[in-house]
Amino acid sequence: MIINVYDAAGLHEAFGIGMSSVEGLGTGAGWGRVAPGRSTRRHRHDETEMFVIVAGRGELECDGRRHTVAPGTVALFEPFESHVLTNTGGTDLVFLTQYWRDAGRARRSAASAERKGFGDRPVFVFSTPPTPNGDLHLGHLSGPYLGADAYVRFQRMNGARAWHLTGSDDFQSYVAAAARAEGRSPAATAAHYSAEIAETLRLMDIVPDQYTVTGRDAAYRDGLRQYFARLTGSGKVSLTEGEALFDAESGQYLYEVDVSGGCPGCSGTTSGNICEECGEPNVVTDLAGPVSAHSSAPPRRDRLARYVLPLHEFRDAVREHHRAGRVPARLAELAHRVLGRDRLDLPVTHPSAWGVPPAEAGPEGQVIWVWPEMSYGFLHGIEALGRRTGAGWRALEPRPDWKVVHFFGYDNSFYHGVLYPVLYRLAFPDWEPDIDYHVNEFYLLEGEKFSTSRRHAVWGKEILGPDSVDAVRYYLSSTRPEDVRTDFRRAAYDKVLSETLIGTWQQWLNGLGRRIAREYGGTAPDAGNWTPAHSAFLASLGVRLSAVTTALGPDAFSLRRAAAELDGLVEEAAAFGRREGLLAGPDEWRDEARTAVALELAAARLLACVAAPLMPRFSARLAAALGLPEPREWPSAVELLPPGTPVGLAEAVFFRQ
Repeated sequence: MIINVYDAAGLHEAFGIGMSSVEGLGTGAGWGRVAPGRSTRRHRHDETEMFVIVAGRGELECDGRRHTVAPGTVALFEPFESHVLTNTGGTDLVFLTQYWRDAGRARRSAASAERKGFGDRPVFVFSTPPTPNGDLHLGHLSGPYLGADAYVRFQRMNGARAWHLTGSDDFQSYVAAAARAEGRSPAATAAHYSAEIAETLRLMDIVPDQYTVTGRDAAYRDGLRQYFARLTGSGKVSLTEGEALFDAESGQYLYEVDVSGGCPGCSGTTSGNICEECGEPNVVTDLAGPVSAHSSAPPRRDRLARYVLPLHEFRDAVREHHRAGRVPARLAELAHRVLGRDRLDLPVTHPSAWGVPPAEAGPEGQVIWVWPEMSYGFLHGIEALGRRTGAGWRALEPRPDWKVVHFFGYDNSFYHGVLYPVLYRLAFPDWEPDIDYHVNEFYLLEGEKFSTSRRHAVWGKEILGPDSVDAVRYYLSSTRPEDVRTDFRRAAYDKVLSETLIGTWQQWLNGLGRRIAREYGGTAPDAGNWTPAHSAFLASLGVRLSAVTTALGPDAFSLRRAAAELDGLVEEAAAFGRREGLLAGPDEWRDEARTAVALELAAARLLACVAAPLMPRFSARLAAALGLPEPREWPSAVELLPPGTPVGLAEAVFFRQ
């Protein structure tokens, strides 16, 4: 017999609360105490764990879902479920925990679609609002925009309430620079390129559910000022005098596009405020050998009062936020580097004639820096979407059930993954944003960075059209720069189009259609006798389905892996058809031959479904050629085509040279 009694004096610090062990129960076990107003540290692990609440009251959050707990409540956490226990009462919340490892249960939980799903929660998927100082090229399209679009398509097929939101980031300093170069106003420049960007997205079959044009949204400015007032009202964002750089001849304030120099983090050449190479921010005055874009004279230094955020004070807050969602190691490592500095006093307003001035009294001629502004822009987009859908969401009243997913390039990682969580904490102290981050690296063109100024780019409108969009989406998916820099090469794209999409995919589908027309009157045959090779192929298709599902799921999202699985499916089906086609002639093997053809049609049906997030037009055309409606639901199993279904694959054209 084992008796163990809770003893507050025996507790020690663990998981952010007081804990003590209970030995001899055959599993890991212990007592826990959460003091009033405190929470356990958010965490997830491979063990199955059970809480039994014995005293006090609180709230338990598990994978974004919240539950009230009181004495007598028992909660069981599956492996890998994120959980945190908060004491909402006035006395200690005491619980007993037991935890144990079960390898089979952990494996099932790791693959569980239900655990990875979002239930009824609204899911807001953001692609970084592009700067309207030019149109979109393939470097842009391959990253956040294709990623967010495919992610939302997959989630909707799995029943999630997901929306894609983006827009144009009108108040960027780069817009003002483009306006000067083109001889028109920043507003006119932003409006022109915003429209061009929206059209390029449409040509790519990317039609966001919310496209916010910040410079033309009547409610945007007032909402932004109210948001900024919350930041200054927190007492952490304050008017502070510090050193700044100015052009030696004109006296113009220098930041972002107006100045360059050596990055204080990696020593590479960078523009003001962010380094594209290492991802670290700078405050301009810490650049090595700064150079003004307006004159050849070395910039002068002077004192200037701006609103400033002491970001270094929020190391623990950022780390805790990162534990709550999906944070790639690349982003977490950047946060570690940036927050490892002794100080980072970050100006959040700058002198400029282009932008939104804060409502607070302060230095004349300053505007809210566009990168902190963007943190509000995301919330404003949710409110605008809510107005159209009748959801009643409010930018300044974020809800705990909101699931936010960000897609962005690595050069924007600091803003999304470090700065914005701090701003949200200051503006909304009671909101714990649940955010997943998906980061991509640079996409190169023929081995070098895409460059507008050097005309080293393939613009979306140059290559996108009704007959090419699926091929472009497939190629960008298969070469997407997710964790390393990858390359667009026109010759490689042409080869994939001719040899893979036309020479393999379309050739297999057309050949299958001709065999069905010749041998089965143009309709799907019913399966007959099954051989071991047949059942093995069916099992293999199930493995492909599982692999594509994992590749498009929220935990391991990778268009590159998804594209590889689609191609693998086609290659395997084509090879199966060649092997089994040897028995198409002899009458004594006719039952086995029609089973093989039925299985090839099952592979084609599966391809039509799982290709939908990456290649929506191809998916719809293939489904129509198989006598099926456009795929709207993600398959849970591999299914045969109903016998007698008319099959129009023989003459179908899915890709053109």
